[in-house]
Amino acid sequence: MARPLVCVSDYAEEARRLLPLSVLTYYQSGALDEVTLKENKEAMNRWYIRPRLLRDLSQRSTSTTILGHTVSAPIGVAPTAMQRMASTDGECANARATERFGTVFTMSSLSTSSIEEVAQHAPSSLRFFQVRIYKDREVTAKQVRRAEAAGFSAVVLTVDAPIAGIRRENKRTKFTLPSHLKTANFVTNNDMSSRMNTSAGGFDVYEYMNSLFDPTINWGDVAWLKRLTKLPIVLKGILTAEDALLGLEAGAAAIWVSNHGARQVDGVPPTIEALPEIVKAVDGRCEVYVDGGFSSGTHIFKALALGAQMVFLGRPLLWGLTCEGEEGAYNILNILQQELDSTMALSGCATVKDITRDMVLRKEYYSRL
Repeated sequence: MARPLVCVSDYAEEARRLLPLSVLTYYQSGALDEVTLKENKEAMNRWYIRPRLLRDLSQRSTSTTILGHTVSAPIGVAPTAMQRMASTDGECANARATERFGTVFTMSSLSTSSIEEVAQHAPSSLRFFQVRIYKDREVTAKQVRRAEAAGFSAVVLTVDAPIAGIRRENKRTKFTLPSHLKTANFVTNNDMSSRMNTSAGGFDVYEYMNSLFDPTINWGDVAWLKRLTKLPIVLKGILTAEDALLGLEAGAAAIWVSNHGARQVDGVPPTIEALPEIVKAVDGRCEVYVDGGFSSGTHIFKALALGAQMVFLGRPLLWGLTCEGEEGAYNILNILQQELDSTMALSGCATVKDITRDMVLRKEYYSRL
């Protein structure tokens, strides 16, 4: 009898057994020596929870809001590319699971399902669309217009990828997008888009992506994007107070603290360590989100105590999709909500607003006593 899958690490272990090696390494690899990839996880253990006791916890709720939308928990789905490599329905299954759970699904522009397919399969879901600014700005513009027309509620601009990071494991396995799949959000009316759709099964991911990404992008391009759409803009990939403040000046509705799943620069701080600096700099003037290594309810609790309004997860949903499709993704979200609720109850918090900054401390504090 197979062992029940009861936590994210169970799903991750099973997914590693099921996925082809090249797909697995694409999903789980980090940049260069993968120091930051490890640190994203290990840094969670450097923060200790300080539970408060003997509080009335009979009426508990994990509900919160994001950009004015009510969600069932401060747990969102981060953009991850090419999800049909994990499951037949890929992004559509993930969006349906997110719709059932009642939170936000962020769709990658490098997805293997189209904007319209996801909207059709999860029409009542709260959906954000993640974009990159390409050398051909019209490709970005068309994707944003399609997302608006399909009922997406925000644009998430990835700001930490002027070029693709070097991921050695992907080079070793010579990763290519399987030939039966395509990057579905690219139309075929110009050279770049045509090459994107016809290169499946044959391109070197890093060389090819670097031919599309625009290393000239700057803060002026955020202003260009704001002029293009009425949707709120979330800046994803911020790791410093300085850039968070520039993002505020540029009109960001939210700052998303992220190191791109440790896939871009090796040696940057784990996101849970960068989070307090950015929360302090923003000082309540916009919402702050975070992703990077979160895989349990206690991790999420710590991020909320450090000032994040939402915690986003990418790889855990891929593991759920790999193991059980839509049901696996839904189970991942439920597991995390249950773990967060338990952590809240045992720490004296009936609601998300009860989770305060004084409820976590770095472990060094205890060694100095």
